[in-house]
Amino acid sequence: MATMFENAAAQPARTAALAIATLAAATLAGAWIFQFGFGIQPCPLCLEQRYAYYIAVPLAWLLFAGATFGASRKVLVVGFVVIAGFMLWNAGLGAYHAGVEWGWWQGPQDCAGPLTDLGGAGGLLKKIETIRIVRCDEVQWRFLGLSLAGYNVLISLALAALALWGALGAYRTIRDRD
Repeated sequence: MATMFENAAAQPARTAALAIATLAAATLAGAWIFQFGFGIQPCPLCLEQRYAYYIAVPLAWLLFAGATFGASRKVLVVGFVVIAGFMLWNAGLGAYHAGVEWGWWQGPQDCAGPLTDLGGAGGLLKKIETIRIVRCDEVQWRFLGLSLAGYNVLISLALAALALWGALGAYRTIRDRD
């Protein structure tokens, strides 16, 4: 176990990139499980909070490959700073969403609902009557007092911290190859 931590500390850019890619992908997978497995449909703010993860996962994999195969220090540092920036923005968006859920401030006026296959048997009116609108100010699931938006804040801050650690590690340990 000590060797694993020594290797991680010796290669912070690779370790951070791999951790970010894994945790961000697991977070997206969890969101999809809640959505498709448990039927908890996302509101517009929930969907917007996924964008940072859609950027972080492939960028972290590229940073992992770059750290493994000798990318320049500048490229790695900039990549990690970009991920940190998106994750900090996402933490702010999650905090805003959580505040909307708690009624601390007004949320957006748009809502979301599935609008697929409105024709066919039953007609348009029947389909419209059965559509469930998902509002940003209504919590669909809580655990230990936090909603999914609250957990997104914590995960985004952790990923931002990992990205900054990766940037610092890349800056300190990788010689510039430009």
